[in-house]
Amino acid sequence: MKVVLDLAVIGSGFGGSLLAMIARRLGLRVALIERGRHPRFAIGESSTPLANLLLEELAHRYDLPCLRPLAKWGSWQRDHPEIGCGLKRGFTFYHHRTGQAWIPSEERDNELLVAASPHDGIADTHWYRPDFDHFLVHQALTLGVEYFDETELSAAVVGTDSCRLEGRRLGRPVHFDAEFVVDATGPRGFLHRALRLPEGSFPGLPHTQALYTHFRDVVRWEQLHPSAAVPPYPVDDAAVHHVFEGGWVWVLRFNNGLTSAGLAATDTLAEELNLREGGPAWARLLARFPDIGKLFTTARPAQPWRHTPHLSFRSSRVSGSRWALLPSAAGFVDPLLSTGFPLTLFGIARLAEILARPGDLSARARGLADYETITLAELDAAARLVTALYRHLGDFPLFARLALLYFGAASFSEAARRLGRPELTGDSFLLTRRADLAGRLHELLDRALEPLTHDTRAALMDDVLRFLEPLDVAGLTNSTRRNWFPARAEDLVLGASKLGVDESCVRHLLARCGFDPKA
Repeated sequence: MKVVLDLAVIGSGFGGSLLAMIARRLGLRVALIERGRHPRFAIGESSTPLANLLLEELAHRYDLPCLRPLAKWGSWQRDHPEIGCGLKRGFTFYHHRTGQAWIPSEERDNELLVAASPHDGIADTHWYRPDFDHFLVHQALTLGVEYFDETELSAAVVGTDSCRLEGRRLGRPVHFDAEFVVDATGPRGFLHRALRLPEGSFPGLPHTQALYTHFRDVVRWEQLHPSAAVPPYPVDDAAVHHVFEGGWVWVLRFNNGLTSAGLAATDTLAEELNLREGGPAWARLLARFPDIGKLFTTARPAQPWRHTPHLSFRSSRVSGSRWALLPSAAGFVDPLLSTGFPLTLFGIARLAEILARPGDLSARARGLADYETITLAELDAAARLVTALYRHLGDFPLFARLALLYFGAASFSEAARRLGRPELTGDSFLLTRRADLAGRLHELLDRALEPLTHDTRAALMDDVLRFLEPLDVAGLTNSTRRNWFPARAEDLVLGASKLGVDESCVRHLLARCGFDPKA
């Protein structure tokens, strides 16, 4: 069987399906090629405010109304309660020490709560990927995307006018001749292998492994540690991170009774626990950290254990004359800060603009070269921050201070975009295209990777706050909050001048976004 196309998208996860839908809206003949079949298990589940905003923008720009309800918890539950979803009100971090119980501190120097929304209605979400990805494939089919599941590709031949993909579907030979091909198959995916693209690395980032599955009956942290003070949000309705020397555990709760949980660990810790053994390794981990263990006392795995022996990946090439990798296929750093979704959505937006000009080959070539440059630069920026955080997993006050660099950049970026001023951040992730800010950010992270004395550590802690102050529209530099950062309208209003607008513009934005549930 031969299929002739304008665009072939390999991989029908959320990124591949979304790009295929946009391409159909642009009038292209599109095929979505999938090795497996839906619904299927997939990892990578936690969205962020910036990712949801990018999803909203794509839905508006390319007339995809089916996507709009999925950008907020409230509208998702109203319009699509059948799609599994988790409520994410913020980012929750707790620090643990081997063999010791977790005890709350008055200074909260072993916890960090950063709210992403003021109430459930406009909260972020965890995407239950079997349901979410399946839904998007169905929407792509509705728009006229041709879908080929259970298709095993074996070769890619890039020519001057097209790219030919060869393989078998349901035991029969099939090939696709596409003017352009996008790989959405994830790290070390099909095009990376078929085109023998060179693999790079992230300097300084430790080699890490992961062990994970979905569970039932995971105990809530707030049942073990009820707080005398009212936290900025229910601490379990979040992306929960339990961090310790050598790694961290994530806990993401869905509304269908399942909880995604897993461990990301340096090779040293992974080998001590022998992660390749699956369940026994998880039991050894829980025995080391009493309070994490209590969360899983009654928990039962609902899926087979999955072990990823090498988490990080960076391709040295991202695009060619007839092909491109989505950011999710170009590289992966670590799930620590949920950076994968915004990176991928930025990439989809950029590729969509390139695909919208099919006849201008010189413009396409320039666009693809720029796409490769910014994709790798954003991956490198995310890796640099994660590297610094891994370095200080055992020093939680410094870890928490460095993590604010991410939250400061992300909250500023979201506010700037919502106000129609993406140029304030270079229209990029982690300020990558703001050379002045990116340079200072990199300098801080480089210092975090050097040996620190008492004085240089203190200076670094202070300088992080100095860097954040002109970007801070979320009260992150307010030390009186002692690592609990709520989402408050007054913080954004006070930051109006940093965004180049007056207070009335910010108040209008807050009303438009539903910040006050009573308005």
